[in-house]
Amino acid sequence: MMKRYIFSMITAFAVSLIFCRLLIPVLRKLKAGQNILVYVKEHKGKGGTPTMGGIAFVLATILSVILFSKGWDRKLTVTLAVGLSFMIVGLLDDFLKRKHKENMGLRAWQKFLFQLGIAVFCGIYCYRAEITRLYFPFVNKTFDIGWWIIPTAVFVFLATVNAVNLTDGLDGLAAGTSVPFFGIIGVLILLQNGSHGLALVSFCLMGSLFAYLLFNVHPASVFMGDTGSLALGGFASCICVFSGNTLYVPILGVCFVFSVISVIVQVIYYKATGGKRVFLMAPIHHHFQQKGFSESRIAYAYFLITLFLGGLCVAFIG
Repeated sequence: MMKRYIFSMITAFAVSLIFCRLLIPVLRKLKAGQNILVYVKEHKGKGGTPTMGGIAFVLATILSVILFSKGWDRKLTVTLAVGLSFMIVGLLDDFLKRKHKENMGLRAWQKFLFQLGIAVFCGIYCYRAEITRLYFPFVNKTFDIGWWIIPTAVFVFLATVNAVNLTDGLDGLAAGTSVPFFGIIGVLILLQNGSHGLALVSFCLMGSLFAYLLFNVHPASVFMGDTGSLALGGFASCICVFSGNTLYVPILGVCFVFSVISVIVQVIYYKATGGKRVFLMAPIHHHFQQKGFSESRIAYAYFLITLFLGGLCVAFIG
């Protein structure tokens, strides 16, 4: 069994590597460069770096899953469909940003409505398919939340997708954090004797992201864009909710959580105090950057924190 997952990761890595090699020159030729936010002074030199790189690792993941899947179940089908749908919406967002030559693509309400629609659909699917039991972290016990799975799923989807999107602000940060996240989730699913299809998606994502990181570590030659970050959030939400590992999201995804909380705290404090700030810049990874930490060091720290917490989760139920 493990051989299949190992070979699937290797295949996903190889396919993603090839796709990245082929995609980056095309993006450069199409002048699909990233529009850099003017207030992030450290990123001035990144203007014009190709974006939409998420196409490579998302398609590599889906292709690898198709190659190594032994039979299709509904969870697997919905997960791939949701991940692909988020990629397409992110691609449209990135395309509009490039077309308008500014960092504004789809309106916030447009993206929110799409995310909400997918989240509600997945919540109802879980309820009707009786996927209502959640694993309690560190004790390997479950409890049934019944119809509460619908609002729970909606919250997890909206929070996770936007958290991953906010974390994609430095070279290698979102991808580097996602590698151990998906790897650990895949291991947890296997230890719980859960859906092998969801475990396969997790390991394929891990392999394809490893290859993408070769082009995304500082200095990055390609960015994933909303094309990749929205897809990663969609995949993470589906895998965790459908496998009953919803409560592991804030633990394994603590770095993603930091991004969201830092933005919320910054905005609330800024408005309440008439312009004062808690952080030098939000999300919090920009605060660390302002403090003098390199992009590589921040990304490495996020990777290690996620890996350490993931190791604890596995150790307590292994």
